[in-house]
Amino acid sequence: MTVTATATATATVAASASDSGDLEERIRRTPDRFRVLTGDRPTGALHLGHYFGTLHNRVRLQELGVDVFVLVADYQVLTDRDVAERLTEITEGLLLDYLAIGIDPARSTIFNHSAVPALNQLMLPFLSLVSVAELGRNPTVKDEVAHSRQSAVSGLMFTYPVHQAADILFCKGNLVPVGRDQLPHLEVTRTVARRFNERYGTVFPEPEALLSAAPLLLGTDGTKMSKSRANSIALAADADETARLIKGAKTDAERHITYDPEGRPGVSSLVLLAALCLDRDPHAVAEEIGGGGAAVLKRTVTEAVNSAMAPIRARRAEYAQDMGYVRSVLRAGNERANAVADATLAEVRAAMGGVL
Repeated sequence: MTVTATATATATVAASASDSGDLEERIRRTPDRFRVLTGDRPTGALHLGHYFGTLHNRVRLQELGVDVFVLVADYQVLTDRDVAERLTEITEGLLLDYLAIGIDPARSTIFNHSAVPALNQLMLPFLSLVSVAELGRNPTVKDEVAHSRQSAVSGLMFTYPVHQAADILFCKGNLVPVGRDQLPHLEVTRTVARRFNERYGTVFPEPEALLSAAPLLLGTDGTKMSKSRANSIALAADADETARLIKGAKTDAERHITYDPEGRPGVSSLVLLAALCLDRDPHAVAEEIGGGGAAVLKRTVTEAVNSAMAPIRARRAEYAQDMGYVRSVLRAGNERANAVADATLAEVRAAMGGVL
């Protein structure tokens, strides 16, 4: 496939995602026809950016009746790190967050990479379906390589999109919540599915992109909120820590508070955070604060966040009292994921003539 063809294919996915005005209606009408694969790398604590960006949407889809698979991507920690540090601790933190926000293990499947061998075994045939050139020009991989913590690019980093294809296709996921920056990854998955089906017979769906409309929350330093930048407010943070972090958040010298994401990103991100927690329009929140300045803004944000997160924190603390149950949720999810992966791998082997 040429560079032009790749760009065209990626644009096709983007257009398909943006033009699918009926996608939400189809989900609501026939949720049982959809299976979602989503998840997180266990590289640090989940934060408010994750909550408003993706986590609450997982619960929404679950409540609609969609079959949701939530992956703790422990193998993918090694894409840009030499070692997986504090893996058990961070994984258990993710599990607590998932349960606290409302992921129901009776209706959704929480599992991790390392516990599902058949999923990872799909990497071999999938890698045979894409070229080195195609992987090398993937813009998301280029960005991840640029920000990698490793001195050299590992093979796992290079093949990251194909590993994600295995994540999605092992359970025949046909709906993937993504931001626009992740569309090139999803196009690799669609390409793998299409080429496998053309070469060996139809086994996999070509998943659709469910584009996130979530606004971007900045970290307390005014840059992208990130687990690795020490600029986020963790879901596990208590009220006092939340107040301390918000108090230190970057604003600007202008006293009158307005909502202007382009001109006043730090101030506007705080206004947006309060608005999301209060379920209000950010312009109205800014207008209400008006000349109160940064002090009133930060007090408003602190009260809004602590009020909105209080029920989640209470549930998290309750689950933390019974880690045996929490670990059992992952074991049960791994069992289901293994059954699904084994069945898919059996189909793949049969389609390929038993060579795998």
